Amino acid sequence: MLTNIILEKLAAQNIKLGRFQEITSRLLSSGIILRDEDGVEQRLYDDARRIEDVLSEVFSILAFRLVHDAKNEFYRLYAPGAQIPGVSDDGVEPVVALRTKLSADFVAAALALRFMYQQGLSEGQSRLTDGGEVLINFEELAATLQTQVKRPLPDSASECKQLLADLKRHRIIQFSSAFDIGDEDALIAIRPTILGIISDEVLASALDNEGTIEIVTEPEEAKE
Repeated sequence: MLTNIILEKLAAQNIKLGRFQEITSRLLSSGIILRDEDGVEQRLYDDARRIEDVLSEVFSILAFRLVHDAKNEFYRLYAPGAQIPGVSDDGVEPVVALRTKLSADFVAAALALRFMYQQGLSEGQSRLTDGGEVLINFEELAATLQTQVKRPLPDSASECKQLLADLKRHRIIQFSSAFDIGDEDALIAIRPTILGIISDEVLASALDNEGTIEIVTEPEEAKE
């Protein structure tokens, strides 16, 4: 039976079934395991590497695709039919119910951040962290939204804060707990994970057409 085969492979790596279930549950609920997120995810990521072949096989049976970015140390799970940057289409019909519902503000901000991330890579050390993140401030994000994506930030400060929180929850950006959008010196780190959401082609198409474009991300995360 399939269960026995899975158990044998887990045992070979000294991984218990409960740990396997914890890893798969995290991927299904959050869509991503990022090693530098915190100590919990560091251990989940390290264990996932040991059983990567088992995880890939199990998810492939369900038509999900598990992508491992070894350089930036994260796993991202894509729903059936999702478009994956740098990976050929799987030919599976997309399952709409498994797609994350993203607001227009979120999509616009993600496009702006992807544009800024590419710029940061070009500029090099002045923008880049040792972890491959690109550092920006809030005003730079607002300006890029206006000039490149042709869309302003939400009107109120509370809506802006919620937008940033949503981007952080999707592991696109990172900022400190003391971050204040009114502080010009407060920095936002754009994470390399954004490359797994918005490809060069998607970015170019969105900027050329100046229109709405659908971005498929991971399965919707559990509410915190």
